[in-house]
Amino acid sequence: MENEETILKIKQTLDKIRPFIQRDGGDCEFDSFEDGIVYINMIGACEGCALINDTLESGIEVILMEEVPGVIAVRLASQKEEIKKALKENGYNVSSNNSNSSN
Repeated sequence: MENEETILKIKQTLDKIRPFIQRDGGDCEFDSFEDGIVYINMIGACEGCALINDTLESGIEVILMEEVPGVIAVRLASQKEEIKKALKENGYNVSSNNSNSSN
């Protein structure tokens, strides 16, 4: 699956998930897809919520990994630089180009 196709599938899948998050007053926005990791922003009631990791890991991440080939993780966009730094420090080749929602 090409990167543009993957991003389209990610966005379509997030659109299916969003109503469930919105029921609790929150929402999620696609930020980018880099090195197999989907970066999203959690907004509304999700910001600062104690259950945000459960929503990410047990909800959004599981669904995206099942629905979209090539997705290996879902993380908050605010963690992107920290994750890229850790990957580089551990010898992973990290892409320098961003695949974001404006593409």
